[in-house]
Amino acid sequence: MGLVKIFIFAMIIGASSVIGIMIAKKYANREFELKEMKNALNMFENKIKFTYEDIPTVFSDISQKISGNVGKIFKTASIQMKDMQAGIAWEYAVNNTWSNFNKEDIDIIKGLGRMLGKTDLNGQISEINLVENFIDNQLEEAKLEKEKNAKMYKTLGLVIGITIVIILAWPKLSKLYFILN
Repeated sequence: MGLVKIFIFAMIIGASSVIGIMIAKKYANREFELKEMKNALNMFENKIKFTYEDIPTVFSDISQKISGNVGKIFKTASIQMKDMQAGIAWEYAVNNTWSNFNKEDIDIIKGLGRMLGKTDLNGQISEINLVENFIDNQLEEAKLEKEKNAKMYKTLGLVIGITIVIILAWPKLSKLYFILN
């Protein structure tokens, strides 16, 4: 019976630690996805400058080169552009693709859709550069949040697990304390 309790206590500590690690990982994932979005926008800018391909084709190419959630945003947008305007398709893709972006990140990224396909080459490049600058700011914020919060959540998960185990084991521990004294 004692081994079963030890196993259950270890599972509680392990599970709470994993939850803490998963929450901490979200901060790292946000930072990674912001970097990926910046890379994708850089590719987009270069493609429209030098290849003169249409936006759905460019987005499809980017989605093949950028992995993860950011690649899915570009893939969804390229597919949706067959049925709707580029800006609306972009906003749809950003809203309907799961990512680790926070609300402010999403609002900034959706801002690209305002001019998408509506202006000349220079207007679109200016909009891409503007969004990239905003993403740079968000990236700095994401780095600071990750440094501040990731370690805290990992530690908090472990501490909560240990606290639960102590609470569950308290009756046995208090009897042991009185026996020793």
